[in-house]
Amino acid sequence: MKKARINLPENWEYKDRLYILKGQKTPVIYKISSKHTAAKPLLFFDEELGYNRELRYATNQPSPFVDEQKGTATLGHIVFRNGSLNVPKEKVALQQLLSLYHPSKDSTYMEDDNEAIAVNQVDYIELEFEALSAAKSMSIEEMEGILRVEKGSIVSKMSSSEVKRDVLVMAKQNPGLFLELANDENVQLRNLGIKAVEQNIISLSGDNRSFKWKSNGRKLFTVPFDEHPYSALAAWFKTDEGLEVLATLEKRLK
Repeated sequence: MKKARINLPENWEYKDRLYILKGQKTPVIYKISSKHTAAKPLLFFDEELGYNRELRYATNQPSPFVDEQKGTATLGHIVFRNGSLNVPKEKVALQQLLSLYHPSKDSTYMEDDNEAIAVNQVDYIELEFEALSAAKSMSIEEMEGILRVEKGSIVSKMSSSEVKRDVLVMAKQNPGLFLELANDENVQLRNLGIKAVEQNIISLSGDNRSFKWKSNGRKLFTVPFDEHPYSALAAWFKTDEGLEVLATLEKRLK
């Protein structure tokens, strides 16, 4: 078996480092795992060695790996105060643990790297701009389709101005989700089906299992078991039979 070795990158920079909790909440005191337990595993998979290595923060040890620590270990706590944790350059083992190996990195907390943060901010601003541009170019019908995903049937009672406002707010606050919905053709097909039911052109049975023409009661489509009726209807609209019905509904809903 290969002997464990200290995993210090060649380009490691000795400097003070700041770590901050992710999310909007900043508790006064927040602790993360500082040693491995069965309930809260603290392991790092070493690809060179081919196995998981146990991690532990010991204030009197030069490495965060248990298999590199010698003698009695003085365990330390990892505590964020008011959402942040400053670690001086002298505490190399703790910095390595937090910057390189801790499984909570980038999920619970992140290292405050100004350049990386700037890159992320630029990416987000560009995404936000793309989402807002897409929103401004949409028709009211397209906006309604996206907004229904978030707000449901209440959209039918909203004015055009309210729909535009809420869509722009959604694009700004969650541009990734907005663009995903904008590029999902099923969103608009579901919206068309909902509007057709609301305007009594077609009807959905009380058990949510079938759609019929409202005028004559002729069955259009049976909803597969365990599927959402409007999602199933959107998929059916893409079939040969469904395309004919879709064309009719589009004309009647104009």
